[in-house]
This record gives sequence, structure tokens and C-alpha cells, in this order.
Amino acid sequence: MASECSRWPMGLIILLIGIFTLPGIMASYSIGVGIADTTGPIAEIVFMGYAKMEQKGAGLHLRTFTRSFIIDDGEQRFVFVSTESAMIGHDIKAAVIKKLQKRFGNLYTEKNVMISATHTHSSPGGFNLYLLFDLSTFGFIEQSFTALINGITTSIIRAHDSVVPGQIFLDHGEVFDASINRSPLAYMNNPKNEREKYKYDTDKTMTQLKFIAADGRPMGVINWFAVHPTSMNNTNRLVSSDNVGYASILFEKKMNKGSMVGKGEFVAAFASSNLGDVSPNTQGPKCEFTGENCSADYTCPGKKEMCFASGPGKDIYDSTKIIGKKLYEESMKIWNRDSSKEIKGPIEVVHRYVKMPGQKAEFYNETSKETIEVETCQPAMGYSFAAGTTDGPGSFSFSQGTTTTNPVWDAVRNFVAAPTPEDIKCHGAKPILLATGRMRRPYQWQPKVVSTHLAIIGDFVLVGVPGEFTTMSGRRMREKVASTIEEVTKVQPTVVIAGLCNTYTDYIATPEEYEIQRYEGASTIYGPHTLTVYLKQYQELALAAIQKKVINPGSPPPNMYIESLISLQTPVLYDTSKWGYDFGYCLSQPPKIVKPGDTVTVSFVAGHPRNNLMTGSTFLTVERLIDRDIWVKVATDADWETRFHWERKNSILGTSQADIIWEIPLDVKPGKYRIRHQGHYRYILGGIFPYRGLTNVFEVKEK
Repeated sequence: MASECSRWPMGLIILLIGIFTLPGIMASYSIGVGIADTTGPIAEIVFMGYAKMEQKGAGLHLRTFTRSFIIDDGEQRFVFVSTESAMIGHDIKAAVIKKLQKRFGNLYTEKNVMISATHTHSSPGGFNLYLLFDLSTFGFIEQSFTALINGITTSIIRAHDSVVPGQIFLDHGEVFDASINRSPLAYMNNPKNEREKYKYDTDKTMTQLKFIAADGRPMGVINWFAVHPTSMNNTNRLVSSDNVGYASILFEKKMNKGSMVGKGEFVAAFASSNLGDVSPNTQGPKCEFTGENCSADYTCPGKKEMCFASGPGKDIYDSTKIIGKKLYEESMKIWNRDSSKEIKGPIEVVHRYVKMPGQKAEFYNETSKETIEVETCQPAMGYSFAAGTTDGPGSFSFSQGTTTTNPVWDAVRNFVAAPTPEDIKCHGAKPILLATGRMRRPYQWQPKVVSTHLAIIGDFVLVGVPGEFTTMSGRRMREKVASTIEEVTKVQPTVVIAGLCNTYTDYIATPEEYEIQRYEGASTIYGPHTLTVYLKQYQELALAAIQKKVINPGSPPPNMYIESLISLQTPVLYDTSKWGYDFGYCLSQPPKIVKPGDTVTVSFVAGHPRNNLMTGSTFLTVERLIDRDIWVKVATDADWETRFHWERKNSILGTSQADIIWEIPLDVKPGKYRIRHQGHYRYILGGIFPYRGLTNVFEVKEK
């Protein structure tokens, strides 16, 4: 078992590499990268993100991965993790740290491991443990929970095993036509003099770190750009890493020549930032049936006509591809620059748990020109939370911008848990729909204790925030942290917001945006001055880091016990094959001859995908014949050009069908191909067994 003492030889290694490496290359840090599959159950599990119960998984568009990066200065080690999930909960991180410590001792802790979710809305839910987040998924889903924990842990272990001396370079770029502000009414309520400091109502800057081994080998890249991974909207039923996931695939395929997706040594993470009010659906909000622009308050004339935004493509897949490609192209442009600045200097990491309700801070009111003391509230969700966003409208005719209550909904709310007069006063402009801070049955609905996290690497600062900061909230946080550090060190740092880290507490809008009560304000759960308190908290973290002061780590939230959690998800009881056929039998064969640009669709007798998640493997393979009886993989279910659709044909009999789609790339090599499907079925008398099937051989000819 490794321990802290196992790191001491690294200093000697760095020295030796500095002496014997290529001319002009001197290692600044020890660096490592790792990637692992975190794909959860892809069938019959409700997606986490849109909270739409009918949006159950029915297959796979893109596998989800976790990407980990280790930076070590010889004194401190820091791990940044970007995972393709909707969010991260405290219990996920706690379980990951526990598994790591069994293997490495105290090398990895809650302090030096920062886990950030990309926030894809097309991944399976049921893993957060707080009841509000698991309601739409019919409770806790252990398969989702376990897949995330195992995948994150594996990616960190792989990063650990790859650690070598190396360098890190910082650079920036700009991405246009990939994002819009989905709540401009709220944004415009921020002070005019503040808005005038910025050219756009969303951040267009992409900040990127490049990891290069001391021998000159490219190892990885992380960039942060503020945009929601919601190109795949709430009509989608295929698990997907969305636009940022596709950008990662493009970058990794470029760098890992000949490797399958998720299998190469080079790792590219497109991580989340202050994306709270930022949408990739650049066509803007339109009325569902008429196609006309929505009204000024984002409503449509018909009672059942929703206002929603669409992406730039002809459908959700095309929109995902367009946005993802824009992110990738700018990232690659930054990568190829010679002018990137090398990061040098010590690592300082600070972490603190904060019980948010009742925290106090000072707020300067622009209108009254006075400074007042403010306080955070017990968690609560507002009426406009139920309205959803233009990326995914909600239900029950709720509207964004609601600042008044409805006696019927109040009666329903009070039956579950009534807010106190203090709650109502504290939340101000927010009419409380769910008093989640008062809801204790059957267990906690939302977190009260949050993880606050900050890492300084040289003059680069990563602010790990426990939720979705809006554009202006992120700008205020970056400014506060930067000015705090510059005042003490006289060095102007680069500050980046890492979104959805370690704990998920919904949104963080500015106090001014909160007053408008769009979705983001209604989902700012600790009241109008949530951001005000966070600014104070992170200022204290920044000061502690640069002054190397020990701070009180705070008390973590109580761990939830899986045995006590509710799960109404129906388990897989058994599978049977279609009458007269075996599992894996190909029901629909491909054409004998196809061309680049064609789409091949084949069907198989299948078992239930939840019998085996095929972690690190694949439900499908496209194979090419290169010699007699020698077949090589061309694509798997992690590739963009494939899709895996699954359908339970008869719930009583337990029969299923899998449809596999291969969109033949234009640059495909001519030759003979076949498609393989593999999976597992559950025998009615007990046991889970593998099966596989193959199509006939077909030929791809030149166009």
C-alpha cells in the first residue's frame, strides 16, 4: 500500500529529468492523466437534468467518461476531475476518497481532490441521494451510484499510475455563436455600470491548460468554457455526454491516433464553468407550435404551448455536433499556439465545509448606496423552478418570473412542509413552492452543508463552486478572488470557475437577478444573498491559501445510508428471446453494398442492458476485415457515428430488441464490414449469461 512517503523519490526524479531531458525542457511539476468509463444504466432509468419522468433511457448515443488530472509540486498534490454527469453529490466524493485511501493511504483526501460535473442532462439519474434530485428518477438507483464511484476512482488511479515530470501551459481563446443567455431579463437587472464592463451577456472566453511530459510527449488538456450541455433536449432518450463530450472525443481522437474512444493515453476534458444562465440553443426561444418568437416574458399564447429554444442544427444530434465542434476547434487552435504561458510555482489547496443557512455577510446596495448585513436562508425552491427553462420547459402551467403565490399550490406545499414566517421573509422575492429545508421525511431533500474548494497553482486559481453560477455571479467571484490575491501578492492571477464541484446546490444567481425570479433565481436555494455569502467564503479561502494559514475544515454533512433510501425502480426480473430465436440473432441484416454517407441499421434479439453495463467495453462494434479471418474494430458505442437503441418489446414475456445504427463516415476505408452486438440476459430461473450476435458481411464501396 502506498503512503505519503512514496512521493519522496519524485523530487529526485524531477531533478534527474531536468538534467537528462531534451534541451530546453525543464519539468515544473509531476503530472498525470487518466480516463475511465462511467456510463450508468442506459435503459428504463430517468435522465438526471430535466426532471422529466417520461424521459427514460432507451439506449446509448455517447458513453460518458471521467477524466482526471494530477499536479504535484513535490510538496502538495492536487487532483482535478471532470466527470460527464449531471452533478456530483457529497456521498459520491466520500465513497471515491474511501476507495482511494484503501489503496494509497492518505495521499488523496477530500482536500486535494476536486470533482466537477460537466452537467450533461442526458445521463442516468438516481445517484445524488438527496430526495429532491431523486424524485423524478423514482428514487435511488444503485447502479448509477456505483458506476460513477467506480469510474471516477479508476480514472484517478490511472492518472496516478501515469505520473511523470512535466510542464503545464496556460492560454485563452474565444468561442462565438455557441452560447446565448437564456435569462436576459434577469441579467439586465444587474447594475448598468457593472454590465457596461462586459461586451457580452455570456462569457466567451475559453481558458485552457496544456499538459506536456518532460520528454515532450503531449499528455492532456483541460479547458473551461461556460455553456450548458443541453443541445440534447428533453425529447432525447439516448444516454449522451452532449456537446462537451463530443468535443472531448474529437480532441482525443486527434491526439490518440488509431485508439478507440476512451482507450488512448491522451486525455481531453471540456469542463464546466459558470454556465448557470448559458444555453447552447442559439436559435433562441420560439413557441412550440407556431414557431414565432416567445413574448417578452418568455410565454406563448396557447395554454399548452411551451416556449423553448433550439440549437443551430436540423435536429438535436446536428446541434450537438455543431456546438461540440466549435468548442473543439477553438481548443485545438489554443493548443497549437507557441505563445502559451508556462505555469510555475507552488500548489496551495484549501477546502472547507460550510453550513449555509444562517451565514452572514455584508452587501453593498447599489440603489440605496448603503452597506447592509445579509443572511442566508433555509433551502427552498420557488414557483419558477417548476416552470423549467427554455432548454427544457416544465409542467403544470408554471411560468418563469412568478413572484406571487397560488393558494392551491400553497396548500399542497403546506401539506408536505410549510415554510415558517422567517423563511418567507428571508427568501424575499421568491414565492416558496417547496420548503426543502423543512422537509425531513423520508430523508433530507436538499443539502445544508456544502463543500467550498479553491486551488492555487502558481498564479492560476481554480475556484470549485458547489452549483451553477450564472454569468454575472461567476464574474463577481472571479473578480473578488483575483483582487484578494493581487492585493496581497501584487501578482494578477488567472481565476477560473470550476462549476458543480463536490456538492450540488442548484443555482447561484446575483441578488439582482434573484429579484426577477427566472428559473435560476427561483433555484437559488439559500435565498437572495447566496452569492454574497459565497463571495465572503471564497475570499477567506483565497487569503488562507496565499498566506498558508490553516483554516477550520468544518464538519461534513452526514453520510446517507443506502439501505435507508427509497427506490421504486423496477428491477430486471428475467429476459426471454423472441419465440424461435436465440439471443443475439440478427433480425434485420444490412444491405450487401453501401457507400460513405449511407446509414446502416440492423436489429438483434437482445437482453436487458441493465444486466451488464459493459463498463469499459461496448454493446456494439463495427468491424472491418483486413486479412482473411482478421477483423479490426472501427467503431464502438462510444463513437459519434453509432447509436444503440433498445426496446422492451413485451414486458410480460421479457423480450427485447436492439437496433444498431452506423452512419458511415465520409472518410471510411472501402472494404468488407460487419456489425457485432454483445450483451447479457437474465435467465428466468436465475443467473446472468453473456450472448453475442453478428450481421452478415457487407461491403463499403467508394462513393
